[in-house]
Amino acid sequence: MKKVLVAGEINVDLVLRGCPIFPAPGKEVVVDDLGMVLGSASAICAMGLARLGTPVAFAGKVGDDAWGSFCTETMGRAGVDIARIVAEPGLKTGVTVAISGPSDRALVTFLGSSAELGADDIGDDAFEGAAHLHVSSYYLQQKLRPGCRGLFERAHRAGLTTSLDPGYDPSEHWADDLLATLGEVDLFFPNEVELRCIARRDDVVEALHVMENVHAKTVAKLGAEGAITLHRGEVMRVPAFPVQPVDTTGAGDSFNAGFLHAWLAGDCLVDSMRFGAACASLSTLGIGGTAAQATRDEALAVLRRRETD
Repeated sequence: MKKVLVAGEINVDLVLRGCPIFPAPGKEVVVDDLGMVLGSASAICAMGLARLGTPVAFAGKVGDDAWGSFCTETMGRAGVDIARIVAEPGLKTGVTVAISGPSDRALVTFLGSSAELGADDIGDDAFEGAAHLHVSSYYLQQKLRPGCRGLFERAHRAGLTTSLDPGYDPSEHWADDLLATLGEVDLFFPNEVELRCIARRDDVVEALHVMENVHAKTVAKLGAEGAITLHRGEVMRVPAFPVQPVDTTGAGDSFNAGFLHAWLAGDCLVDSMRFGAACASLSTLGIGGTAAQATRDEALAVLRRRETD
């Protein structure tokens, strides 16, 4: 089975559930529950790949602190190769506080070590034995971003395929350096909001047509509406699988993991999208991004049920 190298950010998610109303300045509210889980798009994708049985290694940085140890130990127990995760003295591991209420949620993030991984930290020897390189959170990884195209270039020279999930741009500038980077990317995984902002189009299909001008094949995630892409100029849609979600955190990252697992195994584009959609739906049945990630057998069972419905 082909091995994936994930290069990216790692952080802790502190999930506060059951917030009746978001606190106003100077006031306090009480929530129903608290959980501490592994967070970050890159780490969640790596965990999803490992859960599916895809060999996966991770290159990243954490702080030399208790939260960094929590992250790396969690990933190691799941089967992720953590040999290239550096616990760097003087850094603090990143933390996201997620506050969820009855109808919405808010996120507060301290990037910490998540912003400290640079392309130069990933030597060509990291590509040995790998068939694919995946990077998430392009806009959050402030040190990796300037060298990201070069990293993908080196991966291509080493014979790897590549993929990128941009994540949201907190500055909302959506600068065009991403488009240049996509010249060295094989698969591009934005969500609907990100796609519209990057392509500067309000309509998703129009945005997909704009993105045909770059090298990467764009597969856009539409949340409860599934996923969409263009193939030979024609729109291809895959619906989501109906579930009663508990927490949608990281569902897009589980989609990425499912898609890559199937695509690297030789599945066609639409079948890879279906497998990714099954993984995304199942991932929403637990708290945080990794608690309910699918095994290969669980995802295949969901696909078989749809075929018989």
